[in-house]
Amino acid sequence: MIPPPESLTICFAHAAYQMKTCWDALNTNIASFEVRDRAELDRRAHEADVIVASGMWHNGLIQSATRLKFIQSISSGTDQYDKTALAAAGIRLASAAGVNARAVAEHAIGLILAMSRRLPEARDNQAQRVWRGMIGDLAQREDELGGKTLIVVGLGRIGGRLARLAKAFDMNVIGFRRDPAAGAGDAESVHALSALSEHLPKADFVVLTCPLTPETKHVINAATLGKMRKSAYLVNVARGGCVDEPALIAALQAGAIAGAALDCTDPEPPAADCALWAMPNVLITPHTGGETTQYEKNVNEILLENLNRLWRGEMALRNQIV
Repeated sequence: MIPPPESLTICFAHAAYQMKTCWDALNTNIASFEVRDRAELDRRAHEADVIVASGMWHNGLIQSATRLKFIQSISSGTDQYDKTALAAAGIRLASAAGVNARAVAEHAIGLILAMSRRLPEARDNQAQRVWRGMIGDLAQREDELGGKTLIVVGLGRIGGRLARLAKAFDMNVIGFRRDPAAGAGDAESVHALSALSEHLPKADFVVLTCPLTPETKHVINAATLGKMRKSAYLVNVARGGCVDEPALIAALQAGAIAGAALDCTDPEPPAADCALWAMPNVLITPHTGGETTQYEKNVNEILLENLNRLWRGEMALRNQIV
């Protein structure tokens, strides 16, 4: 199905990641080239037996990349791929699920700490050369995480890692996942998503680490926001579409929740006139939760493992999609 190592050519397609440099460091002696934009990918896709890509992929390449046998996605998400067309063309596809689970979980705990310790306010004060005095109002003072309740929506690789980190801060963790029978891990309990509204009033922090699916689209909406405490924070390190943004803005403006930390929005970036930009109780990071110096290394490990499986004639791939 796939050419042997000495005849194989890999195309690494990403605007920023150093995929080829990290691949070359493995000394595989497998031919490869790198493209940095879609136009160059379109020109050279026909040279590749394997394409390693994410945002540059478009389904027109199924026809034009005539040698293509395997796609290793650089990202966990694979919504951009026409799975049916790939299967019909005999092209295999695997995701990079799990490569940045540590990074995203650590980013989430960082956002939780930032909101709890009022770090965005401190940074804003620094920019204005303001030395804030001590606060008498308990509701406005920095807080600690011990004893607080964290709801994790999506108790997979990232959510499970986040639950473990949260336990180190003595937080109580309630998890939600598609299949509760898969286990609670480091959470005290695990539930189906249908029970989310029942548990939201208990939460001090609600963190989204779930994929965007029909079930999770706008899982945070006017109704679920209305179930949250006024002192609670929403943290989204999943996908922007998991949150009904107008409903979130309305809840923040009304003081229905204390604030939000968002690593993803819908659209990305938010429109220039989006109210979220200027809200003092909102922290936005530009979808960098998954960024890590280890990213290329982690993807290439999956790529090499999958190539070895294909050369051995195995049907099952790591993170197989097609």
